[in-house]
Amino acid sequence: MDGIVVRYSYDGDEDAWQRVIDAFLAAVASDPQVQGRFRYVVTVGNDGVSRTHIGRWDSEETLKTLQASDYFATFSQSLRGFAGDTLEATRMRVYGETG
Repeated sequence: MDGIVVRYSYDGDEDAWQRVIDAFLAAVASDPQVQGRFRYVVTVGNDGVSRTHIGRWDSEETLKTLQASDYFATFSQSLRGFAGDTLEATRMRVYGETG
């Protein structure tokens, strides 16, 4: 399974950030083309500023389908706006995990 880790800092309007995250998670959960094939986790550090997103997908086809969606375009643009120049994205391959 391939994935991505996105890290950034954000200390702006928490309600605006939460709305964007919630909308993206809801859109993924309701999209039958990626549902169950794309997983996404969003974390906020104990400092309240550091943010990490971990996305995982079962195939490049799933990733391309996700990236072609309007909701992904909206989310990506918003995330870049929140993160500014602190955005750091690293592609990854899952080596192992527990159940």
